[in-house]
Amino acid sequence: MEEQIFLTVPEAAKILRLKRSTAYEYVRQGIIPSVRLGRFIRIRRDVVENLGFEKEIDGAGAKS
Repeated sequence: MEEQIFLTVPEAAKILRLKRSTAYEYVRQGIIPSVRLGRFIRIRRDVVENLGFEKEIDGAGAKS
């Protein structure tokens, strides 16, 4: 099976571990670059993989 070049906003949100609404807001603000094809919004997979929005565990609140 061939890998997708473009993702939907919900697919990108899942990869980036964002809420769907947050991903749409980032697209609207231009934080996540996207392409509009008619009424459809698509995001390049390589852009998503290089954004680095994945939530990091920073140990905040951890007891030493």
